[in-house]
Amino acid sequence: MSPTGRRRGTPGTRGAILRVARRHFASRGYEATSLRTIAGAAKVDPALVIHYFGSKEGLFAGAMDLPPRLLETFDEMASLPVGEAVELLVRRYLEVVDSDRSRNAVLALVRSAVSNETAATMLREFLSAGMLRSLEGRTQRPDAERRAALVAAQLVGIAVLRHVLRVGAVASATRDDLVALVAPVVVQYLEGPGDGCRSGP
Repeated sequence: MSPTGRRRGTPGTRGAILRVARRHFASRGYEATSLRTIAGAAKVDPALVIHYFGSKEGLFAGAMDLPPRLLETFDEMASLPVGEAVELLVRRYLEVVDSDRSRNAVLALVRSAVSNETAATMLREFLSAGMLRSLEGRTQRPDAERRAALVAAQLVGIAVLRHVLRVGAVASATRDDLVALVAPVVVQYLEGPGDGCRSGP
């Protein structure tokens, strides 16, 4: 123990921080959870959390067992034109869900979210903290939140059809084919008219 009663780094420290982080992110949400709060609950110095995970986003990625590269994509998108940003997002997303190393974590979270509130909260927080916020910033439409959510629905649906249901035409498609087909649809979600398909009198 240090003089403050907090643990220095040990072989089990990283795992202890992750266990606390998962509980806090699930119960409080991303925004309401701070690195200092997690460090206090894990009885470690906040500097150790930074040492192991680099940032709050890195800790969140670790807690969800997601590759940090996907979260980094959201930052990279900010400096690109919309078309290039969307293509980067779709390609990186497909790299994650097609990778043996990360696919199971993503799909387990999606599967669990259907019946488990903790998993649903973590998936919701991941989408809100990363993908949705980045996408909302790429459209000037007043219904930006809805448009971003529809993009997320499209991408999550592709993962399910490709690797859970294994629908032939989606499961067998190359990554390049999917990027070519999906990216323009995502751009349309972000930039298309909001009332062009309205029906009724």
